[in-house]
Amino acid sequence: MKYDKIVSGKKCYLSPVNLEDAVLYKEWLNDLEVSSNLNFRPFILTLEKEKEMLEKLVKSETDVLFGIVDKKSDKLIGNCGLMGIEPINRKSLFGIFIGDKKYWGKGYGEEATNLILDFGFNMLNLHNIFLTVFSFNKRGIRCYEKCGFKHAGKLREARLVAGKHYDVVYMDILDREFKNSTLKNFIE
Repeated sequence: MKYDKIVSGKKCYLSPVNLEDAVLYKEWLNDLEVSSNLNFRPFILTLEKEKEMLEKLVKSETDVLFGIVDKKSDKLIGNCGLMGIEPINRKSLFGIFIGDKKYWGKGYGEEATNLILDFGFNMLNLHNIFLTVFSFNKRGIRCYEKCGFKHAGKLREARLVAGKHYDVVYMDILDREFKNSTLKNFIE
């Protein structure tokens, strides 16, 4: 599969979502180890449902969704996006997942997060990008902190997993707090 390099880093690049990748997304999202950290209700995802969800996201005027592609192999490893973009308030919700578990813990999530923050702040002119993360997702929280996200609050015991309640943690970053821009090099 050929992917377009919209924003590129050292390890990975962001490419528009390709509907032909629905089979891979379905496989990843049906893996509880991957999907337990995501903010949607757990269910068995069919190929038809995944295609429907991807088509809706691709057609949305308020969402920007990218595939995360390994730069060396041109292999799709996950996705990230900015959802519910509000141009007047200049804010958006950020989401990410690395579906290919061989790429976990190797810095791909951090780099992809910085790439989409760069795109959001420097191309879409956003002011605030925020996210929610479950308190049990320590690896995700560390990644977001490294990228400059600040803790903005929490919804106590709002996520029930395997009979135990966890907090939903809110984090955000402002445009002036973002320091890792690669896009600025193109215009200087």
